[in-house]
Amino acid sequence: MIILPAIDLLDGQCVRLKKGAYDSAERVAVSPVETAKSFAASGAGFIHIVDLNGAKDGRRVNDSTIRQILDAVDLPVEVGGGIRNLESIQDYLTCGVSRVIIGSAAVRDPEFLKRALDAYGEKIAVGIDFLDRKVKVSGWQEDGGEDYLAFAEKMASLGVKNIICTDISRDGMLGGIDDMLYKGLQSVYPYDITASGGIRDIDDIRRLTQTGIYGAICGKSLYAGTLDLEEAVMEGKKNVM
Repeated sequence: MIILPAIDLLDGQCVRLKKGAYDSAERVAVSPVETAKSFAASGAGFIHIVDLNGAKDGRRVNDSTIRQILDAVDLPVEVGGGIRNLESIQDYLTCGVSRVIIGSAAVRDPEFLKRALDAYGEKIAVGIDFLDRKVKVSGWQEDGGEDYLAFAEKMASLGVKNIICTDISRDGMLGGIDDMLYKGLQSVYPYDITASGGIRDIDDIRRLTQTGIYGAICGKSLYAGTLDLEEAVMEGKKNVM
């Protein structure tokens, strides 16, 4: 299981939210670029970046900061937030992004998602952010009208090979993960699943590793110091018996 440390960008700053509430934004690092460098030094194999302004406003806002991160680290990076057209995807891939995450547009514009999959295949991931089983869109501010398990099953049928599932009720709260949630997802989605939301400490990483899922996104736990990234990376590399 790969560990993806998270950098959430709001107005160019590295922040964390609680349960997706923008008015709860807390600046957690002085520099997004230096944060990315520290993740690389700790052995991260992939970095997860979200343009929070973009997710809410439906357009890319933090491009300059994302490009600075890409120039500063020699690691694969996935980016989501505000991606609504093929030009945005191509721009990100051209400047060095390894995987582009489509969130709201996957719900609201399935034809766009199909075109993206046709053009870019496994460089496309879909973000499934949910609260009380319902998928949320527009930076988690609006109801997307889909049950998250049904939506995951739909993504599998379209050929999406990577989904990033965020349990909004746990995101940023350091309350621990619900491993049964990911086992339920595995019953309907046979490809790569990345867990996001609620990871507190190394015990959560161990539990997720035992599920056999592809990856785990760690944000608040790293910034709060309840999880050591080097230890998490090593735990994720262990073979599941």
